[in-house]
Amino acid sequence: MKKFYTLLCAILITSIVTYSKSERIDPAARKTVISEVNSLKLPKINRLDIGKSAPIRKLEIPRLKLNQYVITHAAYSLSYNEPNEQANWVAYELTSKETNSTFKRTNKFSIDLLVKTGSADNQDYAESGYDRGHLAPAGDMGWSSTAMKESFYYSNMSPQNPSFNRGVWKRAEELVRSWATDYKSVYIVTGPILTKGLSTIGYNKVAVPKYFYKVILDNNAPGIKGIGFIIPNTGSNESLLNFAVSIDQVERITGIDFFPLLPDKQENLIESSLNTTAWIWKSSPSSSKSKSVSKRRVSSLKYNRTTTYVQCSGTTKKGLRCGNKTKNASGRCYLHQ
Repeated sequence: MKKFYTLLCAILITSIVTYSKSERIDPAARKTVISEVNSLKLPKINRLDIGKSAPIRKLEIPRLKLNQYVITHAAYSLSYNEPNEQANWVAYELTSKETNSTFKRTNKFSIDLLVKTGSADNQDYAESGYDRGHLAPAGDMGWSSTAMKESFYYSNMSPQNPSFNRGVWKRAEELVRSWATDYKSVYIVTGPILTKGLSTIGYNKVAVPKYFYKVILDNNAPGIKGIGFIIPNTGSNESLLNFAVSIDQVERITGIDFFPLLPDKQENLIESSLNTTAWIWKSSPSSSKSKSVSKRRVSSLKYNRTTTYVQCSGTTKKGLRCGNKTKNASGRCYLHQ
């Protein structure tokens, strides 16, 4: 028994040290990654061979940092960021059955009484010029009257540019909803990218993010896979393919550890890989130009070639991005294949 308690203490100390290290995110590195994400490049083509999956309770919940706690609602959970008056992340599982909406959108925004420090409210957003943008969309919550009501809590809102909220962000929500139908269920974590120096709105000083993210996990065998998105908080007619990144990239920018309950080997493989061809892209871009770009991109990946040159996504020995151009579907030139 004495050996057991000694081992338990060692594990707890290791965990505390790990959490402390995760708090230290290099702002310069984060800025560099964001810049790289917005450059046009084709993803890596990797084949995942993971094997069978097993149900894991609360798989969608990211690893908590010190002084963070989980707020659990009927259909989603969240971690609230008091200094920025919005969630660090909102996480939930969406099943195929839950995409069948039986309850209409309420549009009744309200404060979240489960936020110990108090959430933002309507006065913060009034006349700000920003939408009260859903993180967990109301469109995913129509299967329950309670879920629909709770989706309008201000803890689930973030200031979004109207053209972003009603355009590219809406398309991303619709795409993820279609994936829940295609793959029976998906795990979703979404939120703002909160950095220092953001502008604010309202008397509670709600931060206005410059970027938003989504990470999606399909944990259903045999096609287990994951994908991330980082999208600027502005209007865009670009194909959603242009915003796709690996989950590892989202982790580096946000400092959040997604899907920590997965077996380590499986988590590393899923999160380091970006395989856009493993996903069904149904969501139509909002312009004919983007539609043709999306169609050409998917076609080029399918046949392992592309019709246009892109900058190589590899890095030089000095740690700089390679300046070579390539047509390889991997997005890497001959030096970095």
